[in-house]
Amino acid sequence: MPPWSAALALILAMLALLCLLRPRLRSPWGRTVGEKTLPGAQNRDDEEEADGGGPADQFSDGREPLPGGCSLVCKPSALAQCLLRALRRSAALEPGPRSWLSGPHLQTLCHFVLPVAPGPELAREYLQLADDGLVALDWVVGPCVRGRRITSAGGLPAVLLVIPNAWGRLTRNVLGLCLLALERGYYPVIFHRRGHHGCPLVSPRLQPFGDPSDLKEAVTYIRFRHPAAPLFLVSEGSGSALLLSYLGECGSSSYVTGAACISPVLRCREWFEAGLPWPYERGFLLHQKIALSRYATALEDTVDTSRLFRSRSLREFEEALFCHTKSFPISWDTYWDRNDPLRDVDEAAVPVLCICSADDPVCGPPDHTLTTELFHSNPYFFLLLSHHGGHCGFLRQEPLPAWSHEVILESFRALTEFFRTEERMKGLSRRRASFLGGRRRGGALQRREASSSSNLEEIFSWKRSYTR
Repeated sequence: MPPWSAALALILAMLALLCLLRPRLRSPWGRTVGEKTLPGAQNRDDEEEADGGGPADQFSDGREPLPGGCSLVCKPSALAQCLLRALRRSAALEPGPRSWLSGPHLQTLCHFVLPVAPGPELAREYLQLADDGLVALDWVVGPCVRGRRITSAGGLPAVLLVIPNAWGRLTRNVLGLCLLALERGYYPVIFHRRGHHGCPLVSPRLQPFGDPSDLKEAVTYIRFRHPAAPLFLVSEGSGSALLLSYLGECGSSSYVTGAACISPVLRCREWFEAGLPWPYERGFLLHQKIALSRYATALEDTVDTSRLFRSRSLREFEEALFCHTKSFPISWDTYWDRNDPLRDVDEAAVPVLCICSADDPVCGPPDHTLTTELFHSNPYFFLLLSHHGGHCGFLRQEPLPAWSHEVILESFRALTEFFRTEERMKGLSRRRASFLGGRRRGGALQRREASSSSNLEEIFSWKRSYTR
């Protein structure tokens, strides 16, 4: 059977499964970004929110309205005002024609199943790590687009490092983001963990859920190749754990200008323990088992492979892979003490835009899965909350890219302009202070030279402080 037949059969099977499970997975259909508002629909949405049935009631304080029924949750600041102005001008958030991809499950499944056509041209590099492990970097080198716009002031293209989901599935939205970023003048590169997406597993060690050590070495290598280029990070779904852990551990030394998370998983431990709706749980679990089955022999010395492949949930799979090891077993509590992506979130010093949907079938409702205080208290974290979009979907009618991609690149452009203006103002302030300080020092010197010899001790003290 040809490959396209297998893909078509998989798509039809998943659609049939959705039809059977529609009563269990049904979510309210309503206006999404990219949809027209039907007469009376806006009033019904307002009535639902007034009755306490809105998508995120706990985010009502500090929310700024945006086009398309979206809202921005953040702590007031000059940076927040800059980002808010950019989002309100964004054409990607404006309502458009109604799409047949309106339901959250269709948005999610199309994102994970359908391929992108045509795909980008990738040039792969393997990076050998300090412990002799390997990670892969896929540089997007084509197709070449005429009239590419340069994103940085110095004429160098900014590097966009994309982190896929933790399952190693390279989705159509990741590739679509890379194509759009290449067109906008970025230099996209996709980070693949050990054993993911064709990257060989040369040592019997996989990357834990929130361990950023491999990502640190990858960023160091990218900085070596492009030392003067700005660096932006984007994560998809569960890949947010790696991005947030990196920003928290590195703090102001992350070398990152800005970051964005599409449908992030923030309360990771609770997410694993509560479980996903069983079609998604089984699908993600099966994908991981298939990916690791080729390394079953290599992992036998460190992992109980029989227990690993008998696991029936994502939590059991994670515990068997990283907690119940043969060499250094640890408890579930200890594992999350080391891998919780929010463990050092207060140290993050980079603006992070999180794009979430209220009808996300994988992460769940935002009032249970998002940390309210993070966006209300931390000036570096911004939440763009949409009523609809599924998990990492946010799709529009073809050939338009996902509106989340447009918003992310526009926000990065706004951040670049904001920091450029801040640096210019600081430079003017320093030059003004230096000029005024020179005038004051000159006047003081003339007055001191005219003073009597009885003030020599005071003059010497002034000279000593001046020459420090």
